[in-house]
Amino acid sequence: MVMFLKIWRFITIILTALLTGATFCHTLELPAKMNYPAVLYLILQKSLYGMFGPRGVGAYIELGAVLATIILLFLLDKGRRAFILTLVATICLLIAFPVLFFLFNSPVNAIWSQVNTPESIPANWMALRNQWEYSHAARFVLHLIALCALVLSVIFETPIHRPQASMFRDVARMTRR
Repeated sequence: MVMFLKIWRFITIILTALLTGATFCHTLELPAKMNYPAVLYLILQKSLYGMFGPRGVGAYIELGAVLATIILLFLLDKGRRAFILTLVATICLLIAFPVLFFLFNSPVNAIWSQVNTPESIPANWMALRNQWEYSHAARFVLHLIALCALVLSVIFETPIHRPQASMFRDVARMTRR
């Protein structure tokens, strides 16, 4: 069971790290995209983000990170720091997805999916852009907090002091191999 828990924690951290990287990309793009004209913004929305959504791997990574973290909660001993930190990570991921995503990103995605020509760009495109961009930045912050909490949960469970004799035994074993 200990090895399964370690493997599950590793998978959870990797999925959350990939997710955090994806929303970090959106956040890094934000300053430049806030200055683009409507037509260029439309082109970018249509060309760059296909792999982030339901037709790409992005949605599966996010769903995987959320589910893996929830499952990890059930595998950890309650009341320990690792459990509390994993609970923080789970709450952050659940606020980011589904709450923020479905309240702020998904409605804008639905509108942009109907826009196919410069003439069909909505008059409120700047408000839509702001909603989409800033909600991704907020999601990044939540993903980063979740990732930090998961990593800290592992660090806090790692023993700081090992008896000197066992360290020497470990070194001796490694040199015999």
